[in-house]
Amino acid sequence: MEIKIQRALISVSNKKGIIEFAKGLENFGVEIISTGGTYKALRDAGVTVIKIDELTGFPEMLDGRVKTLHPFVHGGILANRSIPSHMQQIKDAGIKNIDLVVVNLYPFKETISKPGVDMQEAIENIDIGGPTMIRSAAKNSGGVGVIVDPDDYELILNEMDANRGCLSKKTLFSLSIKAFKHTCEYDSVIFNYFINKVPEFGTEKIKINSWLDVENTKPDTSKKTSGINNFKNNEGNYNNELDLILTKKQNLRYGENPHQKSSYYKFNDAPKESFVMADQFQGKELSYNNILDGNAAFNIVKEFEKTCVSVIKHNNPCGTALGKDVLEAYSKAYDADPLSAYGSVVACNTVWTKKASEFLMDKYVEVLIAPGFEEDALKLLAQKQNLRVMKVKFSKEEYFKRIKNSDYSLSYPDIKSVDGGLLIQDLDAGFDNIDDMKIVTTLKPTDSEWKDMLFGWQVVKNVKSNAIIIVKGEVSAGVGAGQMSRVDSTKIAIEKSGGRCKDAVIASDAYFPFADAIEIAAQNGIKAIIQPGGSVHDEEVIEACNKLKIAMVFTGKRHFKH
Repeated sequence: MEIKIQRALISVSNKKGIIEFAKGLENFGVEIISTGGTYKALRDAGVTVIKIDELTGFPEMLDGRVKTLHPFVHGGILANRSIPSHMQQIKDAGIKNIDLVVVNLYPFKETISKPGVDMQEAIENIDIGGPTMIRSAAKNSGGVGVIVDPDDYELILNEMDANRGCLSKKTLFSLSIKAFKHTCEYDSVIFNYFINKVPEFGTEKIKINSWLDVENTKPDTSKKTSGINNFKNNEGNYNNELDLILTKKQNLRYGENPHQKSSYYKFNDAPKESFVMADQFQGKELSYNNILDGNAAFNIVKEFEKTCVSVIKHNNPCGTALGKDVLEAYSKAYDADPLSAYGSVVACNTVWTKKASEFLMDKYVEVLIAPGFEEDALKLLAQKQNLRVMKVKFSKEEYFKRIKNSDYSLSYPDIKSVDGGLLIQDLDAGFDNIDDMKIVTTLKPTDSEWKDMLFGWQVVKNVKSNAIIIVKGEVSAGVGAGQMSRVDSTKIAIEKSGGRCKDAVIASDAYFPFADAIEIAAQNGIKAIIQPGGSVHDEEVIEACNKLKIAMVFTGKRHFKH
């Protein structure tokens, strides 16, 4: 069942994105009511908006302390749409439904963080009407939406666009949980502030019940948020101590396996274009494995300027391809290994099209990720109700502009847990300079072989070691992943290629220790190889390539992945 959004009440302290959101609601014919500074901002931006005292018939008073605490507001929010007597009562009272409440609260935390702030200023920044409206709407989530996070505006407008101005009960319930979390955290900050003031007033110690287990009820002892400077010092070395500040994004049903509990966290200052900030348009709740595979898939495609699609299973690409459009790239990536693509995660680096959706419809895909979707594509995908569809707020143009800048540095490292600790390293992201690569054989690669080698070199770093990729026509024709022997990885890649090795190239994440894998490659028609080099037996490998008429390039850089 869906709820048609016809009236919205907007009252926000943080006005980020609110003008665009209100205009988006207006396009759906939504009547907008607002308060104080929000009313003025919307009106000045040309939004048709009703002032709160026009609704209540009562002016704001007590310097704004009382403005929304009125039956015309809370009756419209709290009336249970499924109880006829509720609807009759508000009708008799002349109260209209309010279907959407958009509220964020007075900046209490920011206020008390300012140097020299006194108790009275802190008290004046305790929001009363805001939390009341939030809780009212969250309590009545069966018929009312509540938005407390500006990052949700685009998601809500997209859902309304796809559902004729309606929101699903699932979305309303999810928003209500986020709303209760928001008011819980807000009250916990107020509590922490005042509990620390107790000694100043000589008040008897206040007992805190042992069962009170609320996030953020302890003082914030962190030095600063977890950006790049928390990880490294000015010399570029990792700090002796780390202060990692993360917020739980959601609890997951379980981890990699059903017996493992799991949760999903985000860094507090995660940039909007990062995977953790992606919006889910439809489908079942994301699983632990969905998130891992989705991140892996998007990490591959975002590093190509051409249209790229990658198909992932168990954190490895079973197919990756470039194409003139999304349909071509996806069909080539899928055809690379259709058997392994069953139950896969698919990512694309550009707007997903209706034609690509048509190709996907008869396939079992767990998750689809892209930076945008054609409207007709979303309508078609909606028929696959369990398919998780995610939008990453990613711009290829901005990403390549940043990553090609000489001053570019990665915000977050790669973090892995070990028993009792963590391992931290720089992410293996970005591009290797072709000028640093060296042709080591007598035979030189052709232009098309160079294209395929560079494509393979960019993809192979995302494959579990030992990793071998066979590439032909900027498509991964065969992938050999996670083997203890590079010879075995080579054999698997050749087998997976299904006879497409002739005149293809190989990319290897690390050096070939001996010539055995080279001989196997030659027997199957491989014409060029790209690898780091660095083995004590490099000369033996180069000699084998010269003898077998294979061109070989050394990159001088290894790309292990474990």
